[in-house]
Amino acid sequence: MRTRTLGKTGFDVSEIACGLWGMSGWSDSRDAESLHALQLAVDLGCNFFDTAWAYGDGKSDGFLGRILAANPGKRLYAASKIPPKNLKWPAAPNADYNDVFPPDHVFAYADRIRRALGVDTIDVLQFHVWQDAWTDLPEFRSTVEKLKRDGIMRAFGLSLNRWEPENGIRAIRTGLVDTVQVIYNVFDQNPEDELFPVCREHNVGVIARVPLDEGSLGGKMTRDTKFPEGDWRARYFNPKNLNETLDRVDRLRADIPSGLALPDAALRFILAEPAVSTIIVGMRKEAHVRSNLALSDAGPLDPAFMDRLRGHRWVRRPAPWSD
Repeated sequence: MRTRTLGKTGFDVSEIACGLWGMSGWSDSRDAESLHALQLAVDLGCNFFDTAWAYGDGKSDGFLGRILAANPGKRLYAASKIPPKNLKWPAAPNADYNDVFPPDHVFAYADRIRRALGVDTIDVLQFHVWQDAWTDLPEFRSTVEKLKRDGIMRAFGLSLNRWEPENGIRAIRTGLVDTVQVIYNVFDQNPEDELFPVCREHNVGVIARVPLDEGSLGGKMTRDTKFPEGDWRARYFNPKNLNETLDRVDRLRADIPSGLALPDAALRFILAEPAVSTIIVGMRKEAHVRSNLALSDAGPLDPAFMDRLRGHRWVRRPAPWSD
C-alpha cells in the first residue's frame, strides 16, 4: 500500500481509505462482515478510515472505535463528521450558521464521537455540510480554534456539498481548514478546475469521496436495479437518474480496454491526480477490500486511456434527490 501526505496535517495516509457509510444503514450491510472487512483492510495496509455520526447515529463511529481498540500497535487515522443540527443535507445557501453548527451542538457531538471512537483526540473532525457564506463569521473561527486548542481534534475538515466543489474555497483561504472531502470521480471532474489549485496553494489535504458514483461505476448495476425503501440509494437512483447514469456507464465501458475492470479503471483514474491524498471507498466484503487495496500498487494508466476517460466528464448540479 502506497501512502501520501494529507496536506498540512502531515499524516502519512494510505492512498486507498475505507469509508464506513455503507456499513450502517445500507440495505445489504451485515455487521459481522463489515467488521471483518475493516480488520482485513488494516491487515493489508489501509490506515485511514472515514465515518460520520450520521452513519447510523454513531454506529459506524462505534465500529471504527472497535477496530482502533483491536489494533493498539498500529497508527490508524480516524476521520469523522459533525452532523448539521437542522439535519439538512446539503446546507441551503440561505441557511443560518447558528441553526446548523452552533457551538454547543458542535462540542456535544465532538464528545459523542470521541467516546464512540475511544480516543481523546480525533485525528480529523469535519463539518458534514458547508456554505462558504459562513466563512467570515466569528463563531466559525472561534469554534475551530477551540476544538484544536482544547485537544478535541488534530485537524479540521469540511465535507463539501455534492457537485459544489467551489463552495469551500473561501474557507480554505482562512487557514482554518486542513482537509476537504469532495466528490471526485470519472464523471465528476469539476474539482480540478478551481478547488484543487487552491488546495495545492494552501497545502490542504484532499479526501476524494464517491469514487464509484454511489455504485454505478462498480459495474454491477442494471436498469432493473432497485433498492429497498429506506435505503438512500433508492432515492438517488430514481428512474431518471438511473437511466441517464447507465447510458453514460455504457459509453464509458466501450472505452475501457479488455482485461481492465470498470471499478479498477475508475479508482486508478483518481489515483492519477496528485492533489488527492486518499480515496474513500466503501468496502464491506473481503473481496472488495483485497481488490481495491491492490490498486495502490497497480501503477499509472496509459496516458492515451486517461485522455479518453477525461472525455466522460459530466457536469451536474444539485437536485432535490441528490443528497
